Amino acid sequence: MTNFLIGTDSAETSERLVPYVRERASEDDELYAVNSLYGSDQTSDEEIVEGETALEVLEEELGADPHQLVRGNSPQVDLIHFAREYDVDELIIGIRKRSPTGKMLFGSTAQDLLLETDRPVVTIPLTEPK
Repeated sequence: MTNFLIGTDSAETSERLVPYVRERASEDDELYAVNSLYGSDQTSDEEIVEGETALEVLEEELGADPHQLVRGNSPQVDLIHFAREYDVDELIIGIRKRSPTGKMLFGSTAQDLLLETDRPVVTIPLTEPK
């Protein structure tokens, strides 16, 4: 049995991750879906609803156990802590192509996660190749 953590931030992201998870996971595996929000005045009502919708897609399509985390942490910190807490074997996230300037100004959750975790991470492109 393998424990998978599926990190998502929107319904569109969730929909892009579903095909990979369907191929990769078996019915004996445990699937956890996680949406991380900072909380407080840094999180809008719209972001909360969007996170809940993203989790619903993974729950309905894959039977994933949904978790919306609002702990005052960055997404990569929440995903790393969740992975340790639930003994996750593999993390699955979506990535967007961004310019080097965009990465510098806004950071990169995927990059930080890859550099900070000790677990395998699968990255699924969220944009179509050109």
